[in-house]
Amino acid sequence: MQPQIQKTTGYFESFDGTKIYYEVRGSGKPIVLCYGLACLINHWTHQIKDFSQEYQTIVFDYRGHHNSDTPVNRDNLTIDAICQDIALLCKHLGIKSASFWGHSLGVQYLLRLVDMYPELVANMVFINGFAANPIKGMFGIDAMPLVFTAFKDGYKAFPSTISTLWRSAVTNPIAIPLSAMAGGFNTSLTKLKDIEVYARGVASMDLDVFIKFFEQMMNYDATPVLERIKVPVLIISGTKDGVTPVSHQEKMHHKIKGSQFLRVPYGSHCTQLDLPDFVNLRIEKFLDEVGYGSQFIGRGVGSGVGEGVGEGAGVGLGSADFT
Repeated sequence: MQPQIQKTTGYFESFDGTKIYYEVRGSGKPIVLCYGLACLINHWTHQIKDFSQEYQTIVFDYRGHHNSDTPVNRDNLTIDAICQDIALLCKHLGIKSASFWGHSLGVQYLLRLVDMYPELVANMVFINGFAANPIKGMFGIDAMPLVFTAFKDGYKAFPSTISTLWRSAVTNPIAIPLSAMAGGFNTSLTKLKDIEVYARGVASMDLDVFIKFFEQMMNYDATPVLERIKVPVLIISGTKDGVTPVSHQEKMHHKIKGSQFLRVPYGSHCTQLDLPDFVNLRIEKFLDEVGYGSQFIGRGVGSGVGEGVGEGAGVGLGSADFT
């Protein structure tokens, strides 16, 4: 049985006064985990549980997400602002360099981070990520950009109505399977509880914030950054990912010199939730190979993972409450 790991939670004020929420567990070399758009700390449940045994794991909520504040000036809802938040979080915690892991849109954020603050990044793990606009062809539908434009226009015309419909649609028990599909889960592998926590988290978001970040995801192209990356990178892909198909990860692998690539059979858009033991062991191997490892050799991987996620009193949606 794995020993109980102490959890520390807190806030810090970022460059514009926005309060950013974070959680720290364990000790050792730091690992900073960055989830995707409208996701939650819950998406890193299994990685937090396992890697906190021998590393210091840091998770946080992006500005405009869950326990973190939305900036007063909404022009600061940008990718660059998030990267500044990450840099200031590291400064707040006394971290000079870390291993950074990103899932989905979190990969785009890390690509911008390594360009803005290369000295912070020791190595990176990309899970189901992309460098440039993934929306065309998402779910196998080329018309997705038109769908998003129609949704955004509807919100501009009827913000209150669309927001209400959004919350109802995402959290309705009948719609949970659709939420699971939209979130890219493999419902045969991921626990229903994790999907329900995700749906509640999405519904709690300010729809205006969601739309702003979604547009930036579409407009930002980090492809030029790929060939400039000098640190070790592990890229993980799921063969059943309908949100960001394997072609996105293959493109990054080909352009990042020396990068490692793992294609996970049956993995969905949330491969780290689908097959956590497999994913964690491969990440562990990567960290050992690049000189960032510990003595953690598969010790208790998967044991008791996921208990109490998202139910920490006073912590809020998306907190991985293992203490």
